[in-house]
Amino acid sequence: MKIKELKLLANNTRIDIIKMLNLAKSGHTAGPLGMADLFAVLYGEFLNFNPKKPQDKKRDFVFLSNGHTCPVLYSTLARFNFFKLEELKTLRKLGSRLQGHPHIGTLPGVENSGGPLGQGISQAVGLAASLKRENKPNKVYCFTGDGELDEGQCWEAALFAAKEKLDNFTLIVDRNHIQIDGTTEDVLPLHNLNKKFISFNFTVIEFDGNDVNQIRQAFKEANKIKNKPVCLIAKTTPGKGVSFMENDFHWHGVAPSDQDTELALKELKEKENLINKGKL
Repeated sequence: MKIKELKLLANNTRIDIIKMLNLAKSGHTAGPLGMADLFAVLYGEFLNFNPKKPQDKKRDFVFLSNGHTCPVLYSTLARFNFFKLEELKTLRKLGSRLQGHPHIGTLPGVENSGGPLGQGISQAVGLAASLKRENKPNKVYCFTGDGELDEGQCWEAALFAAKEKLDNFTLIVDRNHIQIDGTTEDVLPLHNLNKKFISFNFTVIEFDGNDVNQIRQAFKEANKIKNKPVCLIAKTTPGKGVSFMENDFHWHGVAPSDQDTELALKELKEKENLINKGKL
């Protein structure tokens, strides 16, 4: 996909997220908005998948360990034709396939059940180890939030990934510096994640997670690494694209009201026009 197409995709994903959460009247807003560019580039350029055959044995896998950010995953899957866009309106409704945390076996394209933080990374690493031992070419990508890294199980999984030299495993950290109770550094300081993951024998690539060009380059570099797992530290802006939500931890777990939604959609539509004109 061209840069302009990727930017438009990310912007449309943000529009979907706002609409979905407003209809649901609950859910997480800041994280999904911040991760939209990452999903656009991964699915738009690097991931091997077939929406007509979601269980294709040749597919790459995407795990969402920070499962509360699932609106960005649901929107992306819908926009790549895993299911109809209309179904996004059912987010968090009784009987919906789009639950507040992803559930494996319910919705095509969802590879893990997310909820208890910390577990998704272990699941992804286990799959990557199995694939590598069977000499299969599939790649495993796992998204995690920086707040999730408070969980000790994440680091146990990281140790195992390095020990097994899982070069088919890429961990993508949404480094947005917020969690539900405040900033990550106020709640439980993570300090220098780059040095931490290097000490765990990962190859670390740090970049602007809202810059499409930098994201593309990061994934390209990750795919060249041999005999080591990769950690992509994506420095994102929580609430990206909606000015009054950006960098405000209060939007971590709050859905937009009708008034918020009107303002947010107006701003995102303006950004769409700027992207189409090549000014953004």
